[in-house]
Amino acid sequence: MNTTDYYRKLGQKVIYQIYPKSFYDSNGDGIGDLRGIIQKIPYIEKLNVDMIWFNPFFVSPQNDNGYDIADYYKIDPRFGTMADFKELEQRLKEIHVDVMLDMVLNHCSTSHPWFQKALAGDPKYRAYFYIRPSKKDGSVPTNWQSKFGGSAWKKFGNSSDYYLHLYDPTQADLDWHNPDVRKEAAQIVNFWRNKGVKGFRFDVINVTGKDTNLRNSTDPQQEKKLYTDTPVVHTYLKELNQNSFGRDSSIITVGEMSSTTVNNSIAYTQPQNHELSMVFTFHHLKVDYKNGNKWKTIPFDFAALKKLLFEWQTELDRHGGWNALFWNNHDQPRALNRFGNVHEYREKSAEMLALVLHLLRGTPYIYQGEELGMPNPSYSEISSYNDVETKNAYNALLKKGYSEQEAFKAVSLKSRDNSRTPMQWNATKYAGFSTTKPWLMPTNQAKINVERELAHGEIFEFYQKLIQLRKTEELIAIGHFEALFAEHPQVFAYRRFLNEQQIIVLANFYEKETSIEIPKKLQGQVSLLLGNYPFKYNEQLPKKLKLRPYEALAFKPLS
Repeated sequence: MNTTDYYRKLGQKVIYQIYPKSFYDSNGDGIGDLRGIIQKIPYIEKLNVDMIWFNPFFVSPQNDNGYDIADYYKIDPRFGTMADFKELEQRLKEIHVDVMLDMVLNHCSTSHPWFQKALAGDPKYRAYFYIRPSKKDGSVPTNWQSKFGGSAWKKFGNSSDYYLHLYDPTQADLDWHNPDVRKEAAQIVNFWRNKGVKGFRFDVINVTGKDTNLRNSTDPQQEKKLYTDTPVVHTYLKELNQNSFGRDSSIITVGEMSSTTVNNSIAYTQPQNHELSMVFTFHHLKVDYKNGNKWKTIPFDFAALKKLLFEWQTELDRHGGWNALFWNNHDQPRALNRFGNVHEYREKSAEMLALVLHLLRGTPYIYQGEELGMPNPSYSEISSYNDVETKNAYNALLKKGYSEQEAFKAVSLKSRDNSRTPMQWNATKYAGFSTTKPWLMPTNQAKINVERELAHGEIFEFYQKLIQLRKTEELIAIGHFEALFAEHPQVFAYRRFLNEQQIIVLANFYEKETSIEIPKKLQGQVSLLLGNYPFKYNEQLPKKLKLRPYEALAFKPLS
């Protein structure tokens, strides 16, 4: 496959993310399942996506909603059976939709047989984990902090040793220095590849690059660098590629890359390096953090958002890397609450965000409910949340002296559960998701749901048009990127170009009307590709263009 065909394969794809626990409950237990997804295939077909990324549905104690895996080869009974998965994969194949599975290979559940054998003293399996003796004074091996709060070390059974867990204590980090661990990882990927899976998303894969000699950190930023995005990750990915998914050129992969860099992401995704197809990066979703603190929310920094997205687009384009494009996923609050206006301009701001993202260079991801304009839930108490990170953060803030009201407000804005509420199929009490009380309650289904959107809404249809554009306009799939109006305080704009063709994207990120001076070379006749307002210039672009609240448009200059 030549380079152009390789990028075309990636650039024409649109991937839809399903959080199985929250998509549709077919058996009335309050939890979404595989048969529920099968029942909703007609809805998926209507959207016309190419692949579905499923969050984990493997056997798990569910301490971190399935990211604590106890058996990589079996479907958790609460989600269904292997027969259900085979039927789901086959039914999706019939509508030309492939399956992408979530591979959580940096850590496993402490309930996993590997960890249990290690606890029993088996030296082979002890070597699967970072098990270290305490310091001479009995304290933990290093001062590292878990990403979910507290120490990253926990006592290893009844011994004086400790094991490393960068996340929840029930998620023990696997030691990728051990070739047996890397062999297990390849075997897992190959097992699912043989089941017809055509895509793999690798969870926090760049934190596998820890040193063998773990040492104390001096501050949180330096601490991340001790185990994140280190050079050995490239070695691990090349080996995994060679031993599993790289054997099939039709497979698409994406790595979740914590605190990565532009240069590393280029290297991860350049096709000649044989590592990954694309990467998820998160810098653009931290522009509303105060001093990098997730739980201290400020109005988003638009200038920083533009600078980050423009830099990643430009550099990966220039050097042959590839972006995974997204505003939303299961770990993020709804982008509509962060960057849009959920009250006065829900539809227009949802469409603006969609147009800005989907016409960038890369592969777009749509998170379930995004195509309906679903916002965060309206919870009023901490007991409404399920997420371990949210609860830990709330308690940590209380210990720091926050009042209950202050702590609740802080976590309610950024909780991962904001995106995990059930898919809203209709306006009933449980949003048509289940016949019984769901594991997480919906709150705004009366006005925002599939039934109403398909009958009277405009957002779903707007997404359909964006998806169709990506499939039919080669310029969108493989064209280059150039930032426009970089200093404008309200407008996000760019140019996609390929040979003599070009597309211009203009978007007002705010509810206040604004205007831009159109460069002379772009004035004149244009062909409108898509806009979220009626285009009022009769295909003739003026010297000064006014953009209405959250207006976004894409057009081709004809002259």
